[in-house]
Amino acid sequence: MDYKANYQSWLNDARLCEEGKEDLLAMANDEKAIEYAFGGELEFGTAGMRGIIGYGMNKMNIYTVMRATQGLSEFIKTLGEAAIERGVVISYDTRRKSREFAEAAASVLAKNGIKAYLFDDVHPVPMLSYAVRYLNTIAGIMVTASHNPKEYNGYKVYGEDGAQMSPEDTAVVVSYINQITDYLSVEGDRESSLILPVPAEVDATYIEELSKLTLSPEAVEACGKDLKLVYTPVHGSGYVPVMTILKKLGINVTVVEEQTKKDTEFSTVKVPNPEYKETLSMGIDLANKINADVVFGTDPDSDRLGVAIKDDKGEFTALSGNQVGILLLDYILNKLKKDNKLPANAAVVKSFVTTGMAKLICDSFGVKLFEVPVGFKFIGEKIKQWEKDNAYTYVFGFEESCGYLRGTHARDKDAVVASMLCAEMVCYYTYIGTSVYKRLQEIYATYGYVLDTNVSTQYSGLNAMKEMNAVVDALKTVKVDSFADYKVVGMRDYSVDKRIDYLTGKEEALNIPKCNCVYYELEGGSFVCVRPSGTEPKLKVYYSVKAKDEEAAKKGLEEMKSAVASLLASVK
Repeated sequence: MDYKANYQSWLNDARLCEEGKEDLLAMANDEKAIEYAFGGELEFGTAGMRGIIGYGMNKMNIYTVMRATQGLSEFIKTLGEAAIERGVVISYDTRRKSREFAEAAASVLAKNGIKAYLFDDVHPVPMLSYAVRYLNTIAGIMVTASHNPKEYNGYKVYGEDGAQMSPEDTAVVVSYINQITDYLSVEGDRESSLILPVPAEVDATYIEELSKLTLSPEAVEACGKDLKLVYTPVHGSGYVPVMTILKKLGINVTVVEEQTKKDTEFSTVKVPNPEYKETLSMGIDLANKINADVVFGTDPDSDRLGVAIKDDKGEFTALSGNQVGILLLDYILNKLKKDNKLPANAAVVKSFVTTGMAKLICDSFGVKLFEVPVGFKFIGEKIKQWEKDNAYTYVFGFEESCGYLRGTHARDKDAVVASMLCAEMVCYYTYIGTSVYKRLQEIYATYGYVLDTNVSTQYSGLNAMKEMNAVVDALKTVKVDSFADYKVVGMRDYSVDKRIDYLTGKEEALNIPKCNCVYYELEGGSFVCVRPSGTEPKLKVYYSVKAKDEEAAKKGLEEMKSAVASLLASVK
């Protein structure tokens, strides 16, 4: 791809907006910047597209957004008049240019004769997913880069079931997008009568649906008003819905006022990702001042929930996504069983990089556990499948990246319902005379200690994704017998849907959607998994270490990390 010619073509095009011209002129003497912006095209995959904000074919800007929306429009038009009439609902978060990109997408849909419902203010991912189903639209668009740094924005497409669009439909949309070689040619109609506001009852009915999912009303009534909970939306879209549902339940909440502002720069945090304790630091500081019990934090599009609780020394510790997941799983299954509401065909779904502890808990309740690739859309697909065939009843789904969903009101991670459940879980354990931290220790005592973590290696440049995938591909050519003292008993190559049992030599199909990922099954129930992130230029290594106690697990983890580092160095 001739990036210099592409650069000049955009720069000399009279249709380029003034801001775009200024941006391109500013990089005139920076060849690497020009190559990055024009040496490739922003990839549109099953997670939509995500990139650095700026002008060029490989960045997030009004032209790449309108081009993508034109491709989606062409796909919708092939579905017939009923689909066109059903339309598309669009939401956005607090990031730079999110509202502008949402309006641009609506204008393109309208220009194509497709109805577009546009939220009048920021709304999180789960509410967009819910709105697709409530309004019976044919699709949904969410403008967000989730937890990425402030320089990023993104564009996610949802199918009519409220889950992110399937790989099959995405491929068709991409085929239409690729036909548009003139990025500046796509037109919109911002004044069209087909651009409609999202009805106000969407917000109200969403909160009502969440209210139906409460499990401990008596504990909340007894303890909610005295609970000291600190919440930070980290400048994102979770503020209104999270506060609304917690107040509706009667939960006492103190917010981090400085972080309620819709700040496109996320100026109070390094990155707006509640997976990191540093992102919750202002909340923890406030909690220490008021002697609070728990701290919650949600990311910009409020699909991830971070939680910090007090340990046995009274100090706040940030829980991992895996720890919150097993606590919620244990709480939900215990409450449903105690109240005789656990379905006989109950099922839980998790991504395959999420803690192995989930299977131990599900097995103890006789609940079927399903594993899917990383991406909540695959959990959404399971919900859709079971609604059709009634084979199982979905009770909970989660990912290690702080994503959880109870209920089928949405088909993506929902930090709003997770906030509600975590708050009432704190109330419940207080009500019965214990604590969340003590319950976590009881879980470890019951099932054995499992230490889960992941380590990311940052890549950069135009070929970052190719380089990461090349590393994973190289791993498939090497037989690994062990990581330190942890013997490899099996290897899964998700790119070809194959598992090799090292003890028997047999191969079997995984029967799971394909993705480029290598997964090493270790003796005793531990695992190591290597995959490129689908949303940012990071190669991720996941570790799940099962050991007799925390000290042994930490020692094993360090030994594993060293062995994995040597392996990765050998294949680069």
